[in-house]
Amino acid sequence: MTTRHRVVITYCTQCRWLLRAQWYQGELLTTFADELAEVALAPATGGVFRIDVDGEPVWNRKRDGGFPEVTELKRRVRDLVAPGRSLGHADRPAGPDGD
Repeated sequence: MTTRHRVVITYCTQCRWLLRAQWYQGELLTTFADELAEVALAPATGGVFRIDVDGEPVWNRKRDGGFPEVTELKRRVRDLVAPGRSLGHADRPAGPDGD
């Protein structure tokens, strides 16, 4: 039986970051449909925006400096939930023009 993981996105309600949290939630559920049991949204205050997988910190706005690019977030989540899996274009470094 494959372990299915739990992601928690903790977001600041005062900062109105719910839509951002929902967007990341949808991206992770779409990309990791077979690996994730759930992606929970946890409201908080005080400017917090944090993403944890099974209690392991993946992204923290204050520690990591802002919000993650979705490709970076997917790489970090992948490294915990499906380390051998390719993310296709998200795994390729950007070219000189940024694409």
